[in-house]
Amino acid sequence: MKARIAQFLDQLAFARGLAKNTRSAYGADLAAFSQFLEKAGVYSPNEVERRHIVDFLAAQKEYGLAVATLARRLVAIKMFFGWMQSEGLLDDSVAAALQAPKLWRNLPAILTPSQVERLIGAAGGDSPRARRDRAMLELFYACGLRVSELAALRIEDVHFDAGFIRCTGKGGRQRVIPLGSAAEAALRNYLSEARPVICRQPDQETLFLSRLGRPLTRQTLWRLIVGYARAAGIAERVTPHLLRHCFASHLLANGAQLRAIQEMLGHADIATTQIYTHVDAGRLLAVHRKYHPRA
Repeated sequence: MKARIAQFLDQLAFARGLAKNTRSAYGADLAAFSQFLEKAGVYSPNEVERRHIVDFLAAQKEYGLAVATLARRLVAIKMFFGWMQSEGLLDDSVAAALQAPKLWRNLPAILTPSQVERLIGAAGGDSPRARRDRAMLELFYACGLRVSELAALRIEDVHFDAGFIRCTGKGGRQRVIPLGSAAEAALRNYLSEARPVICRQPDQETLFLSRLGRPLTRQTLWRLIVGYARAAGIAERVTPHLLRHCFASHLLANGAQLRAIQEMLGHADIATTQIYTHVDAGRLLAVHRKYHPRA
């Protein structure tokens, strides 16, 4: 089983050009599935039955895994057995007929615009770190970036004259995203007043640096946002991806076209972007229930 999984992951990397982070996530999903099968006495893909997959997902749910993680694990399993079938290693894919329940598609939570203002405002002060963090928070919200995308930004990706940034997303796909005036001002401030103080190497191209002059990691960015959410008194669980949800939801609520939001988010399929139409509909429903006399 483990040998086949390794072959499958290699195929994802070289034949499909899947992003490194996605490949790692699928590897972790399939490793967990393999461990579950071993405990059940199943060591070969040919021995796997549909009930094994269902039991695995049920056990993972009991462990408290997030709905999105459960759905991704099912996708990884379906892709793995589909690959086995396409390679002639299995006659049929036992996972082909399995579908994620509709309830698994949770609507993303979002912050209100005033909560976002409080979050960004929590990075106050004139220290190099405060200027850097304020610029990062503004960019997260203004551009809807993934945490890995922001961490990988380089100085040459910022185009002030044209008013946009260029980032590289999943699968190496590049996209252009407008900056907006607030993010541009914060970024200019960081580049002129803070980054020269932080940067230790003249040839360092990464945009956002740690106090030691090194590129920031995704984990560090995650911790920074959680810390500022606490400082802002926001009770909701705030993550970099939540700001991405806010970016899309607030644009849609103010009349932006879904196709434009899809391009800015870097979604390959507009079906992924369409979840934000449900978020906006949910907000309208809440307003209706609160204010309509016969709701």
